[in-house]
Amino acid sequence: MSEMSLKEELQTATSTSRNQDLVRTNNRKRWRTDLTGWLFVLPFLLIFIIFLVWPVIFGFRMSFFNWTIGGNGSSHFLGLANYQELMGDGAFWKALGVTLIFTVISTPILVVLALGLALLVNRAIPAQALFRTIFFAPFILPVSVVTLIWSWIYQPGFGLIDGTLTNLGLSEIQWLTDPTIAMIAVIILTIWWTVGFNFVVYLAGMQQISPELYEAASIDGAGTWARIRYLTIPLLNRFTSLIVILQVIASLQLFTQTYLLTSGGPNYSTRSVIHYIYDTGFTSFRLGYASAMSYVFFVIILVVAVSQFALVSRQSRKGRNA
Repeated sequence: MSEMSLKEELQTATSTSRNQDLVRTNNRKRWRTDLTGWLFVLPFLLIFIIFLVWPVIFGFRMSFFNWTIGGNGSSHFLGLANYQELMGDGAFWKALGVTLIFTVISTPILVVLALGLALLVNRAIPAQALFRTIFFAPFILPVSVVTLIWSWIYQPGFGLIDGTLTNLGLSEIQWLTDPTIAMIAVIILTIWWTVGFNFVVYLAGMQQISPELYEAASIDGAGTWARIRYLTIPLLNRFTSLIVILQVIASLQLFTQTYLLTSGGPNYSTRSVIHYIYDTGFTSFRLGYASAMSYVFFVIILVVAVSQFALVSRQSRKGRNA
């Protein structure tokens, strides 16, 4: 073997050894980085597992037993009996219908009204910051405060609305005792309370639109409504999709305002699904059956959310391809 061949083999062996050392060093650094990351994440991960993952698993197990609030019946396995009972439970389906009616009516209003308020405030008007605060302020109030305010407004005789109508010689409106009007009262309360969040999201989206686009449209002769229709609204499509998805999910979870304002009445006309689940679990003490209802309702919300997301994604792809 020549001296040149020995030198080449020695250089190759040295290079291979260095590469292996470099790989080991990189692996140790990567392992230390991963370990550091896991140590930072571990506290949240433990809390997430203890307070979310485990209750979800435990609740799903409860739905197959005749479980009561005192823990009785935890060994009485029912299989799918709770789910079979649910299929024929007229009270559950009525509560689901109330929830869907609330969602279908309130969601479009909350989206359109928020867009309109954002369009007004986004313009160069006096006291712009004051209007932003006024429109958003109700959203930060606790639901107990909101329902207290509106229960006084809806009170017959001396309430703000009925008192004004009486002074004008008009008849009172039975806001909280008429089954056909109680849901309207809940919707009005919810709009006043939650429209501020959608308003802020829309306002943030409008502020990302370049003023140069509006200037170019004005030069081309586009008026105010034309700029809103052909520029603002199309450029806010992503924000609108986000707001609609979040709003539908939030509306389907209707509970606190009806529970505090009407207690689900009159004649269960405002009792939502979550309210019925609460009554079943903590009034009738049937936690197993309440758990079964919770998971069926969770599947319904999941299907609605996934369907909305798929529809929005399809529309976005069509828009990009157009």
